[in-house]
Amino acid sequence: MTGAGVTEAGAPGRTAAWAGLPGGTVVDERTVDGLGVVTTSVLDLDADLPTLHAWVTARGTGFWGLGHLGVDELRETYAFVDGLSHHHALLARVDGVPVGLVQVYEPAHDPVGDVYDVRPGDLGVHVLVGTRPAGQGSGFSQRLMLALLRVVVEGTGATRLVGEPDARNAAMLRRAQRLGAVLGPEVDLPTKRARLTFLDVTPTTTTTSHSLPADSGRSRRVR
Repeated sequence: MTGAGVTEAGAPGRTAAWAGLPGGTVVDERTVDGLGVVTTSVLDLDADLPTLHAWVTARGTGFWGLGHLGVDELRETYAFVDGLSHHHALLARVDGVPVGLVQVYEPAHDPVGDVYDVRPGDLGVHVLVGTRPAGQGSGFSQRLMLALLRVVVEGTGATRLVGEPDARNAAMLRRAQRLGAVLGPEVDLPTKRARLTFLDVTPTTTTTSHSLPADSGRSRRVR
């Protein structure tokens, strides 16, 4: 389902600035209170794969759905993602240490777009928190997720973030609600029964309707 103003297949979309960038390209770097220097770059299919494989096969990440894949199979999966113009995988680092993965996609060009009414400004987001660096205390995952949501909102101009966690993933649904998301219906997707989540955001201020605290310091982005 495609709402008015949403790009048709093949047309440049919200994530067009990231399409075709080489692996390792930095798309954002900023200093965030309580975290440090957060650097977000295009997933490098060579340098980042061992780290990503360790994350997706770790205990507690079963809902990511890739724990059964070997390194070569994981590479094939993300090589496919890398070839899409409307879906992008970005690796996040804090003070140079890999800490998580964020995948962004345009719902109009994804199976999720067949199960709800896509609005102009919608952006699909998946976040995987992989490693908590030494010295980071409790609340690290929440702080990182907030920072990464700001990165994707500022980089795309999205006005609503759409999630589709596994309907059984109660922990992620609670986290989404703490971030200010509204829970939508359960839907059937090709690989899972999912629960939709919706988070309204304001690109000009990079805050949500729940008044998230602002970043500190400077940021630089590839446009």
